Formats: sequence, structure tokens, C-alpha cells
Amino acid sequence: MFSAIVGHLGVENNMEEVLRQEKKYLISLDRYYYLSRQLSRVLEEDTHSSGDGYLIRSLYFDDIDDTDYEEKINGVEVRKKIRLRNYGPSSDTAKLELKQKQGQWQKKRSLPLDKDKALDLIRGNYTALLECRSDFADECFGIMSMRCYRPKAVVTYNRKVYVAKENETRITFDHNIRGSESFFDIFSYDLVENPISDPYMVVLEVKYNNFLLSYVKDIIQSCNESERAISKYCLGRPLLDNYYW
Repeated sequence: MFSAIVGHLGVENNMEEVLRQEKKYLISLDRYYYLSRQLSRVLEEDTHSSGDGYLIRSLYFDDIDDTDYEEKINGVEVRKKIRLRNYGPSSDTAKLELKQKQGQWQKKRSLPLDKDKALDLIRGNYTALLECRSDFADECFGIMSMRCYRPKAVVTYNRKVYVAKENETRITFDHNIRGSESFFDIFSYDLVENPISDPYMVVLEVKYNNFLLSYVKDIIQSCNESERAISKYCLGRPLLDNYYW
């Protein structure tokens, strides 16, 4: 059971932990530009989020039975996902992240890794985590080793971000979503990816603690009818999706 304490819960051995609520919407491209203009008047733009945003690339891991994928598409209330994330091929580091969902709460723990350790994980050498001297790294090593986790999909997209210090609110717009199920080096400049979502649609995510600020809620109110459980990991598994269904 998650603690009732929300927000940044602390840093231990460079591990960051955040507990918050998240809402997701699928909106049209023109709605994205409209909401972006409205939010820019009341929120600050993330310092890395100029223009149409910055690049995010994530490698998702799953066990041999694709348990995390199946639990997501079946709507299991308590579930998790493990990913390795960087900000494009020029990155010198990556973050190992474990996201756990329970009801309306999302807990995310992350640990920065240097490029060599990240490449070890991409190759399936999880013993590199034992060198981190971190309880979180040890936990991830145990999960990924005992349950035979393997790289399954890379998902890349551009993210535009607006932030408010109150309740640590983050509004993100993810677009130009593409991916690969065959090549997993997130540091590669030659990674071949294909579109995995409608290029005229954008994923809006609203992340906050306790309650959503009223002036932000008013702006995104028009998106309420499109709230849905969108998973970029599941979008990144079209081959598996076709196999199961």
C-alpha cells in the first residue's frame, strides 16, 4: 500500500521517488495547439521544452510471459512497468525507472545510470545494477533477473511541458510517437522506428498531487470526455497486440 505522503518523497543513493495522480487524454493536434497557448498564459514552460518540445526515448522491459503488458490491457489495478529512458542518442546517461500503479496513485522511482551501465541493461546484463550500491537497483536486479525480464520495445516521442510549483503540477503533450520492437539501443543514431499512433493525435498527461489547481482544471475541462488509459508501452507492442487479438 502506498504511503499517504505525496510529492517528492526523498532521494536515497541518488534514487528519486515521486508519488502523484495522473490523468491522460487523447486529443487532436489542433486542440494541442489551442491548449498549449492557453496554458502558456498561466504556467511556466519547462526550460527544456522550447518549440514543440524535447525528445524522449524509452526502452521497456517485460518478463517472458509479457505480464506487465497483459496486466495493463486487462486493467489490473495494481501493476508496474520497468523502463530505461534517455533524451535521445546524444545522451551520456539514462534513467532506470520503475512505475507502480495502485488505484489513482502512480509511484515512480528512478535511478540515473551512466551510459556503460545502461548499455549493459540493453544487452541483458543486469549484474551491472549490483555495482550501483543502491537498494532500488538491487530491487530492480531481483525483479529483472528472477522473472527473466528482457527488452521488448523502444518508444520515442516529442514532449512539450508546462509546470506549476503548486502541487508539483506538470502538463505534458506527447506527439510524433514512434517505436521499434526489433532494435533496442536507445543511444543509436540509426534506430529505425515506425509510427505507432495517429500522427494527428496527441497524448495529454496531467500530473499533480492531492488536487488539480482550479485554473488548470478550467483550461483542460474540454478534454474530459476523452480521458482514457493510454499506455505508450502497449502502443509500442503492435506485433504482440496483433498476436493476442
